[in-house]
Amino acid sequence: MPINELRSIATFAKTAELGSLRQAAAAQGITPQAASQALAQLEQHLGVRLFHRTTRSLSLTDEGRQFLEAAQPALLGLQRALHMARQAKDEIAGPLRIVGPRSTFAPVLWPLLDEFCREHPGVQPDVQLDDRIGNWVEDRVDVGFRVGQSTAEGVIARRLFPSQLIICAAPSYLAQHGAPDSLNALAAHRCSAFRHPGTGRVLPWYVKVEGARVEHHVVPALCINDEALETEAVLAGHVLGLMTGVISATHIREGRLVPLLTRHVDDHSSTFVYYGSRAAQPARAKAFIDLAVRRLVGNTAYVLTARELQAAEAKGRKAYARQ
Repeated sequence: MPINELRSIATFAKTAELGSLRQAAAAQGITPQAASQALAQLEQHLGVRLFHRTTRSLSLTDEGRQFLEAAQPALLGLQRALHMARQAKDEIAGPLRIVGPRSTFAPVLWPLLDEFCREHPGVQPDVQLDDRIGNWVEDRVDVGFRVGQSTAEGVIARRLFPSQLIICAAPSYLAQHGAPDSLNALAAHRCSAFRHPGTGRVLPWYVKVEGARVEHHVVPALCINDEALETEAVLAGHVLGLMTGVISATHIREGRLVPLLTRHVDDHSSTFVYYGSRAAQPARAKAFIDLAVRRLVGNTAYVLTARELQAAEAKGRKAYARQ
């Protein structure tokens, strides 16, 4: 019969401490029968008798006393380790491993980190932004963000906000080159293209046509693998760009960019936060996830309504039309 050595040794030590097998069973939350069986299995496993037993008393044998003296330091150390692990789980302190996409996500993540670190200075965030999709378990991730749901097994995904892709131009570009009136008209315009930093692939423009996402290929006048640099090129009026709502929303609202062909804005993807089982998470991870959900679900800072887009396009076309 297999023996659970740790449980059997713990039962033995508790029985020696309390002088009663019944009390030891109650202290461990097991039945007296289970405690008696554990003790018998331990004695059989060791090949020695650990207690002298009578109907009225229980006392250690010489072998039992020697075994207790040898086992107690290890048991106490294990108890301390268990207590520390439970305490660490409930304490909002310690390392917090966060991953997310490099492209587009820094403007979303930084306000969260700033607020979280001010509230919980005992937490040490370890942040890795990378456009590749890593292994959630091997990378020891506590909290992750991704555009589109995670494909990792055993991961819970919570939708935060839709991810828009918007064709944008600076007023200076429109004043010099005019605005396209259709997707086909983009062929006559200077367009930027984004080269995926992880794969090296030049990505097509993703647009919405009759409710479906389609790929629209452009001949790039400028090809860049960094969204911040691409944004600067669009703001400077060198090219048209397909930009995310995260990057472009503030620029559009403040008039630095004009959205174009807004009927083709793609919003089929969403930004998600993902994590493992809530039951086994340390308190610091739970606190960060809760903050992300509070601040980002329904957040309009990174999403433009259809009315906003249409109004901004109409205003921009009228004000900056090429003479």
